[in-house]
Amino acid sequence: MLSGPSIRSNCLFWILILFLGLALAGSSVAGAEVKKPWGDPSILPPGAQLEKLFDAGCTLTEGVAAGHDGMMYFSDITFTVACRDEKGVMEAGHIWKYNPQTGETTIFRSPSGMSNGIKFDAEGNMIVAEGADYGGRRIIKTDMKTGKSYIIAGLYNGRPFNAPNDITIDEQGRIYFSDPRYLGHEPVDQPVMGVYRIDPDGSIRIIITDAGKPNGVSISPDQKTLYVVCNDNGATGFDRLPKGMGTRKGSHALFAYDLAADGTAKFRKVLVNYYPEDGPDGLVVDAEGNLYIAERNQKRPGISVRNPEGKELAFIPTEVPTNVGFGRGADSKILYITAGKSLYRIKMMKDGYHLPPK
Repeated sequence: MLSGPSIRSNCLFWILILFLGLALAGSSVAGAEVKKPWGDPSILPPGAQLEKLFDAGCTLTEGVAAGHDGMMYFSDITFTVACRDEKGVMEAGHIWKYNPQTGETTIFRSPSGMSNGIKFDAEGNMIVAEGADYGGRRIIKTDMKTGKSYIIAGLYNGRPFNAPNDITIDEQGRIYFSDPRYLGHEPVDQPVMGVYRIDPDGSIRIIITDAGKPNGVSISPDQKTLYVVCNDNGATGFDRLPKGMGTRKGSHALFAYDLAADGTAKFRKVLVNYYPEDGPDGLVVDAEGNLYIAERNQKRPGISVRNPEGKELAFIPTEVPTNVGFGRGADSKILYITAGKSLYRIKMMKDGYHLPPK
């Protein structure tokens, strides 16, 4: 286990600079350098403004998703090299719940298993990707009516996953998740950082092995495309590098895969190549198939709205973002954003895509 102020400081430096880039973001939403949102008025209402809703307080918010109860749920990833109390005791990760009606934000679950991506299936169950750094390294399902949770993917070929990151679900109930590794003391147990599929019968298959270091994943409303972000920072844990040493960046891109009716995926094209800048993190789609992408480019961080061919239609400047998610019902045109250690929202013109309820 890492110990000592100098080691923790060095680890935190590399994690924030080389992985998240938060220290180089340069400005906050309230800062003078952040420009106004712009874009096609059929996508972004003229005069729409980003609203900050909540500051989680430590390191990184992620995985915002709308529950069937109308609440917005999001992860608070408390990197253990950074989030400690005055005695050095590590925080264990949290899932927060934001109430759009009251504006109140409360803890839904803690510890979270170092939850990252969150989605809700057609029946209203919460599906969570738990990462590494003392996390669960698994996919769990929570019955929101009973509160009981179930491990639906804990091992592959008898070994733990590297660090499940993001989730998407198709209309057949199949769950797809990415499994990279960005930080954590645990061994890297899987030979490739891939994308997996969990079928309704519980079987688990790896379906993508050529996406580099996959991060965000999302399925188009017509169920024919699986979008995969590659965000390859060149290491599986900067907290384990020798002091003062870095790595060479790999691919930073948004890929489109043809998604077959049987749930298999075949690479189609590079939709957007971000290299040498940092690539995106999470993404979602609206009901018409447009993509809302949390782009971590240090020179222009924010949410890019692109059509299915990758053409940019609108842009919402933010501090370095991690993920996005649309509300439901009356909030179906509200885009929620996790960025830095906070939660934001902005009004859009399109309805977000959600699975048809069962």
